[in-house]
Amino acid sequence: MIERQILKARGEGKLQGLEGEGKPLPDRSGEAHLDAGEAAAFRMMAEAGVLPEEIVLKKQIAAHKARMSGITEPEARKAAMAELARLTQKQAIAEEARRKFLKG
Repeated sequence: MIERQILKARGEGKLQGLEGEGKPLPDRSGEAHLDAGEAAAFRMMAEAGVLPEEIVLKKQIAAHKARMSGITEPEARKAAMAELARLTQKQAIAEEARRKFLKG
């Protein structure tokens, strides 16, 4: 039944000119740990230009790890590892707060 509706919409040209047409689907592997509702909510917030703290922290962690790859001096590396631990802990706290809020 759904396939017939898709074929009908395609025949009527309703599936032409959609955002992202002809482009690969976005990588959503980072949403694997989220349920469908949370993933959809995060995408809507991102499209509106608003990101939850845990997503901002995830991006900061990725950027920090990239910067760390170039650090060879032991004291600087130790400080960078401490900062990574701090960011990771903040992300875990933000994720736990979201889980408690959603259960709540």
